[in-house]
Amino acid sequence: MARLPLEDEFRCLRAAYARGTTVEIQPKQPTAKGPAETFTGDVWFDVIARGQAPSRLRVNLVRFTPGARTAWHSHANGQTLHVVDGRGLAQARGGEIVEIRSGDTVYTPPGEWHWHGAAPDHLMAHLAMWDALAEGEQGPETDWGAHVTDEEYSGRG
Repeated sequence: MARLPLEDEFRCLRAAYARGTTVEIQPKQPTAKGPAETFTGDVWFDVIARGQAPSRLRVNLVRFTPGARTAWHSHANGQTLHVVDGRGLAQARGGEIVEIRSGDTVYTPPGEWHWHGAAPDHLMAHLAMWDALAEGEQGPETDWGAHVTDEEYSGRG
């Protein structure tokens, strides 16, 4: 996409401010490695939206290497995943392991224990979206449990 000449960009910004509207490019945070306490294997994430008031929406782009996965966890306000690349696996506690692919959207309701990650032989990247706790809402936003064992991951556990 071609950029406007600098003087035209300033003219557009001045017009936006005059109308009381702005578009803000948010500062990019460094890519972070997923901590070993909550992930198995190599997982990297970029924070896209932090859920700053008045919004509570949090969004991370999460990249999993083959076989990498989250620990069991649940979200106070549920979670939506949108797979943007590759193939992965997801499972709710007590449910079947589901294969997820690029373009799939997965929803887990509030309090549902689940895990998700890359398939054994594929990379997988997804957008993870959830709401932060509302003002006055008690408890952890995300409750982390035990690591998913190799047996659970392979469907033998």
